[in-house]
Amino acid sequence: MSKCGCRCSCESTAKREIPEDLAKIFANYPTKKREYLIPLLQDVQEKYGYLSSDNLLNIAEHLNLPASKVYGVATFYNQFRLIPLGKHIIRVCRGTACHVKGSNQILETFQTELGIQAGETTKDGLFTLETVACLGACSIAPVIVIDEEFYGRLASKEVPAILKKFKK
Repeated sequence: MSKCGCRCSCESTAKREIPEDLAKIFANYPTKKREYLIPLLQDVQEKYGYLSSDNLLNIAEHLNLPASKVYGVATFYNQFRLIPLGKHIIRVCRGTACHVKGSNQILETFQTELGIQAGETTKDGLFTLETVACLGACSIAPVIVIDEEFYGRLASKEVPAILKKFKK
């Protein structure tokens, strides 16, 4: 049985090798209080773009928490990602104005063109497709944002050309 008391294969019996940049983040939380879990997850995600399984284990060890607790918090909150995002983030607005003006068809076109569903990243790591409740640009509905660039009054037939621009 491992040090954590379960029958898992976690490496809790040996100290994990902590990357230098992660150690710098941990230095901001030297007292190892469990209430630091969410801020620590946020800081690590900000540094790496997502929370890798290695980093989740490192956080668990640093805070002296079970890995299951750290994983449970990371998967409970929508703000945390366990897989890296694509180079370009496509956000399709699903607010009322956009919905009425056909954002569902635009979303379906992106899904077909990219071969992924909302919440997924393309295998080449180029695009992540997300839906959002509202982008606050109702006057140009339906609207999407790619990275920080807005595309309003969008029609599904425009999607391939937009994607081509970002594939260059």
